[in-house]
Amino acid sequence: MRNEPRPGRPRASSRETLAEAACELFLEQGYEATSVADITRRAGVSRSSFFNYFSSKSDVLWSGLDARIDQALEALTALGAAAGADPVRGILLHVVDDFAPDPLALALRNASAMGLEEELVRDTGLRSARLADGISQAARRSGIAAIPADILGAAHATAVLSALRVWAERGAGHGTPESLAQEALGGIHDLPWKI
Repeated sequence: MRNEPRPGRPRASSRETLAEAACELFLEQGYEATSVADITRRAGVSRSSFFNYFSSKSDVLWSGLDARIDQALEALTALGAAAGADPVRGILLHVVDDFAPDPLALALRNASAMGLEEELVRDTGLRSARLADGISQAARRSGIAAIPADILGAAHATAVLSALRVWAERGAGHGTPESLAQEALGGIHDLPWKI
């Protein structure tokens, strides 16, 4: 097990350096066995530097997607009563648009090797619930009743997160997360966006 910073690694703290160190360690020794101290030691930075970028070990994996979900929720709120299937789906496609391989994609692809299966199920559920709630609220603002709005929210959020997971599991060269999300969102035909 290597716990020393790699020769030639920049000493300056950065989100990417920390994320790379975390992913290396998750693959080498598993997620549960890796501590924040292990990550900072591997990255060659202080514990306080870690917390300048991430609130927890889990945040290393999710912070990029969380920022995209935050932007989507703001955009959904901004739609007001004009929320409809096309504008909402356009916003949701931005969540996965140009999604480059990152720590989350690596974790999704290597969940078993990293010992992350349960963690990913739980944390995906949290993101799905947040996104579903934002979509449901947008549907309600457009005049859709609560239960159909909740169903639309859950279906659309699941389509987006499922597309991202499938893309990561397939690996490079097997489509884009946006094309998979378009396909998944297009499959929600039995849940029309109407009152």
